[in-house]
Amino acid sequence: MSALLDPAVDLALAGYRGYLKVFAASPLAERLSPPAPVRRTGFDLEVTVAERTLPCPDVVALILRRPDGSDLPAWTPGAHLDVVLPSGAQRSYSLCGDPADLSSYRIAVRRVPDDLGGGGGSAEVHEAIAAGDRLTVRGPRNAFWMVPETSHLFVAAGIGITPILPMVARAEAAGASWRLVYLGRDRATMPFLDELATYGERVVVRTDDQHGIPAAADILDLGRAPDGTLPAAVHLCGPPALIDAARALIRPLAPHSRLYSERFSAPPVRGGAPFTATLARSGRTVEVGADESLLAALRREVPGIAYSCQQGFCGTCRLRVLDGEVEHRDTLLLPEERAESVLTCLSRGRGPLVLDA
Repeated sequence: MSALLDPAVDLALAGYRGYLKVFAASPLAERLSPPAPVRRTGFDLEVTVAERTLPCPDVVALILRRPDGSDLPAWTPGAHLDVVLPSGAQRSYSLCGDPADLSSYRIAVRRVPDDLGGGGGSAEVHEAIAAGDRLTVRGPRNAFWMVPETSHLFVAAGIGITPILPMVARAEAAGASWRLVYLGRDRATMPFLDELATYGERVVVRTDDQHGIPAAADILDLGRAPDGTLPAAVHLCGPPALIDAARALIRPLAPHSRLYSERFSAPPVRGGAPFTATLARSGRTVEVGADESLLAALRREVPGIAYSCQQGFCGTCRLRVLDGEVEHRDTLLLPEERAESVLTCLSRGRGPLVLDA
């Protein structure tokens, strides 16, 4: 019997989840629980691009190995790497290989035009990285954990398949009940269809050109069991609009199910107010709109400014605050760090800010 189906293990997991809920609500949680790891120094790994392939025309897949052939650090489904590109820019990419094979990592990157939010990183991966090149990576780190349950619905939109691939393999190996709904514009733009074909009818492919753009309710319906219930865990990686729509439906339609998600683009700004940010080193003042992030506004003035995940868990875009009050919207910075720092991808000023930039 698989671990996920063992009653004793289920009981232990239930107790652990209960502990997490109680502990998270306690005053000690913030101080005693470790923060999400931010890779600063001492965590760099040198890797070699062992293979470079094109699983579909606008997606490049890289196999990374240590130059000496030794094992790489262990990782779990949903984890990602911070990759330092040849230009020095840093970007985060999901690991999509086999967690049991530590001889290599695999990442896959879709080329996204700059005018659609690509920011140059994906173009650099496609144009400036070849087999045999050496890269610096940091991690792996996981902000999209696969929750141990007896039943799963996986939903992946486009390149959102990358963190989902190892989750599917883990569910299959554990003997759990699962189904994957894989969305894309058309089959030619969807990487790894050949790998997923081995799972048969449990993988449901829906393309815009054949089926139209699906509604969140239709996607969830595809994952229902014969008795009409949704799986206990729904893991979704896709655009913010799809995640928000699915989250709004889960509670009324399936209160026993839980949605776990990862965005592959920056979250929309909600409830923002305009403010200004002055860059102390240059004296320039940047106007930040109510519906844009501080990072987006800074990138207009400082195109080479450091950033990576744009979702508040890597810490790359952190800047020192010299003056002004910050409206912190992240969960990464510790209380003592919030007094003098801001994560520009999520947090904002409650008025004018002066930044050490």
